[in-house]
Amino acid sequence: MGRITSRRKVVQARGDGARSTLLDTLAVEEPLEIRSAGEVMNVTMRTPGADFDLVAGWLVGEGLVRGTRELTSMSYCPGLDDHGRQTYNVIEVILADHLGIGRAPRTTFASSACGICGTASLESVRVASPYDVAADRLEIDGAVLAALPDRLRSAQVVFERTGGLHAAGLFTADGGLLCIREDVGRHNAVDKVIGWALREGLLPLRGHVLQVSGRASFELVQKAAVAGIPVLSAVSAPSSLAADLAEEAGLTLAGFVRGGGFNLYSRPERVPDRSRLAVSGTRGT
Repeated sequence: MGRITSRRKVVQARGDGARSTLLDTLAVEEPLEIRSAGEVMNVTMRTPGADFDLVAGWLVGEGLVRGTRELTSMSYCPGLDDHGRQTYNVIEVILADHLGIGRAPRTTFASSACGICGTASLESVRVASPYDVAADRLEIDGAVLAALPDRLRSAQVVFERTGGLHAAGLFTADGGLLCIREDVGRHNAVDKVIGWALREGLLPLRGHVLQVSGRASFELVQKAAVAGIPVLSAVSAPSSLAADLAEEAGLTLAGFVRGGGFNLYSRPERVPDRSRLAVSGTRGT
């Protein structure tokens, strides 16, 4: 796994009071600095791996890039740790000549827990989607939607070893998995998926479903809408602002997608009534 995981000696205490020493596998968390023209655009804590996808997805989510032609190049900057090894923790981005930094870049640190806490002002949090998500005619069968968390979980290779990573997966309407990414930050996992789609020339992601392993925040709904994704499905609860934004953007937001059921918080018509699942009354714990 390289720098994605790390081994650490731990003392394990059991319920019967016995203790033992063993090696545990941890998910790696390191900073990634994103630069353009030598200026720092963002610093985020992430799990190394798929870094170019992460940067590309972040640029999409910030409304700075919409297609591959607008992203000229990405490259790691030289940087050595205390042992003389390349850190791969700084990426320089070159945007197309006609692009500037159209919005105020983030000016402070963004942790793996929150992708917008470093934004320069509240007004700069909101990014308008360039796509008409509400017009997307995607329909997904309820049974397919309910099965997505298990399909995502079965593909989480690093989580299987560490138990410490979020995941995001891009699915087709019939439940086919196109891309999965894992990260200590759920916003990073989503950025990695969207960045992969950008680099593959797939934006906008009409007719696709984004499944995430945790809750649905305002930021995740926004990232999905900006990428043109019509359905966001979350294992846990959405926030009130996430539900409001989903309704406004015309995006279908599903929460508590687990145990064979789900709640639909906006645009429920994309999951037709022919579904045999009982969606009413489903609650989280």
